[in-house]
Order: sequence, then C-alpha cells, then structure tokens
Amino acid sequence: MNAFVEDDSVPTAPSDAGQPGVDVPDHRGRTGLNRVGRDLTLNDGVRVTNVELIGNGWHVLRRTTFDFRHSDGHWSTEQRETYDRGHGATILLYDTARSTVLLSRQFRFPVYVDGTNDGMLIETAAGLLDDDDPETAIRREASEELGVTVGEIEHVFNVFMSPGSVTERLHFYAAPYADASRTSAGGGLADEGEDIEVLELDFAETLDMIDDGRIRDAKTIMLLQWAALRGPFRAR
Repeated sequence: MNAFVEDDSVPTAPSDAGQPGVDVPDHRGRTGLNRVGRDLTLNDGVRVTNVELIGNGWHVLRRTTFDFRHSDGHWSTEQRETYDRGHGATILLYDTARSTVLLSRQFRFPVYVDGTNDGMLIETAAGLLDDDDPETAIRREASEELGVTVGEIEHVFNVFMSPGSVTERLHFYAAPYADASRTSAGGGLADEGEDIEVLELDFAETLDMIDDGRIRDAKTIMLLQWAALRGPFRAR
C-alpha cells in the first residue's frame, strides 16, 4: 500500500513570520521569495510541501521539502537547498580569417577561496540577464567586457551548469568579430568593481590551454570545444 497521504495544504515555517523577503520587503523590495516552487505541476511524481527562505543577500538561497515518487512507486520525503541567481548568457567571439578568439581574464573569489590558485580565470564574456532577453544581455556583456559591438549572432545551446544546487540556465552564443567591431577598450564596469583584461588568443593555443589547465572555466571550455567540433573552426 502506498504510504503517501495526499495533502493539498502548504505548511509555512514558523520562522517565516515577519521575515524580510517573505511577508515584508527585503533590502531590494522583494516579498514572497518563499513561494517559488510551491505551485509546480510539470512532474506528478514531485509534490512540494514547504519552501523556506535561508538567505537573500543579492541572490536567493532556499530550502525546499518535497515528496518524491521513485521508479519503483514508493514515496519518500526529500529536502534540497537551491541557489537562485537568475539566468545568464555567454558568448564566444571568433575571427576565422586570423584563427583567433577574444576571451577575458578576471579575478573570481570563489575560485580563489578554493585555495589552489590565484583566482584569475580566463573566460568567455558572460553575465546575468537581469531584466533583458538573453541576446540583448550578451550583446551588452560583450560590449562592456570585451569592447565589441556584436553583429550577426548564433545561438548554440542552453545549459544548466550546476543542476545539483544552482537554478541558473546559461544561454550560449557565438559571433564573429573584426577590428571594425572592436569599438571600445572593454574591461568591464569600474563602478561594479570589474577589472577585466581582454585577451586575443590563437584558437589552437586555447585548446592546448584547456589540456594544460590554463583554461579551467566550464562555459569557456564548452564553447571552445563546440567551435572545434561543430562551429567555425571545425575541420572541413
């Protein structure tokens, strides 16, 4: 007999009362942050029973309790923490005539706190969507970070980068660049604390940099390997 008893009620954690981001505005004016996920219906083997707001600094950390139906039919109660930072986009800029790509190098504290390196990471241009659609957002980021005004653009794929805990879906793009499209120095926005070095690299060298560990960023590796296998630098 299935031990699961259906209950349409959604309990509220006692700590929710008067909690910023729940029933009173937080520092960004947000409320109802503990409601996300409660009304999901796309999987009838998952029934969310409670959502707790754990943290809401700039992004949002939640603890969700749900009942899950396993492949053998039995139900269990599970609990997961999810980090919601919104969705993002990234782009590989390439010049097939000179066999080059434009990448960035910047300090990433989460990489530094790993304790095994200096925190400097070579990456494709990327950023959060904020209130923009993905293509608009990545054109903005390419301009701010790399100084390129993007023309024709290609959508490559959408990927969940860390599905065990992070809700972000990253939109991947690629586009050609030339000297004429490099309309500023790039470097990021100083008033947002960005200090970005623009790197123009030989494409073949970037593949060697993946092999020897000089490039360790997942989105960058994915786009470079796509460019080699199916994109602008694939063998003809």
